Amino acid sequence: MLANALLSLVERVVNHVLQLDTSLKDRLAAIADKQLLIEIRDWQQRILCVYSNEQIHLYSTEELSFDCMISADINTLLALKNPAMLTQLIRQDKLDLQGDLNIAQGFSNAFAELDIDWPEHFSRYIGDAPAQQLWLSLQTLKTRGVQMKGKLEKTLTTLCQDELAVTIHPLELAEFKQQNRQLKSQVSQLEMRVNALLKSC
Repeated sequence: MLANALLSLVERVVNHVLQLDTSLKDRLAAIADKQLLIEIRDWQQRILCVYSNEQIHLYSTEELSFDCMISADINTLLALKNPAMLTQLIRQDKLDLQGDLNIAQGFSNAFAELDIDWPEHFSRYIGDAPAQQLWLSLQTLKTRGVQMKGKLEKTLTTLCQDELAVTIHPLELAEFKQQNRQLKSQVSQLEMRVNALLKSC
């Protein structure tokens, strides 16, 4: 019941976004009435997504009727905000895709090119100048958040690798892999010598 309520809320938000960027409807027109089934592995949920009558419809389903199906965990699905990641994630076996690839790319490209003029929409409620100031403040906040996230990740990585020695440094990992390859090669050569000696006896 909670999942259906959440899905209904997401559907409302997505359809509201459709109203904010009118070009989004044009980009989705090519995949109208096509069924995209999204399987979220770590949530054990299947969501059917259909663009029809200028609206996105989302259904929780157990059926396997679709034109295209994407199966992945939630983090992988969130990475699809960048359409170029689709084929890369398939190659890395992080994402399974069945059916028409163009449908998945159509949805991904449409939302990746989302261009909403937020100051214009804010200005309806608070006026032009305050809307522009609010937007600039939000952009500054977003930039600072990204910078803080980068600093925090770097600090945690340094702490775990150097101070606590919980994880290994990437250079140590590369050196280990190289030594492992060399050892594998030497074992293979030794095996060939042993086989040659056994045959000569």
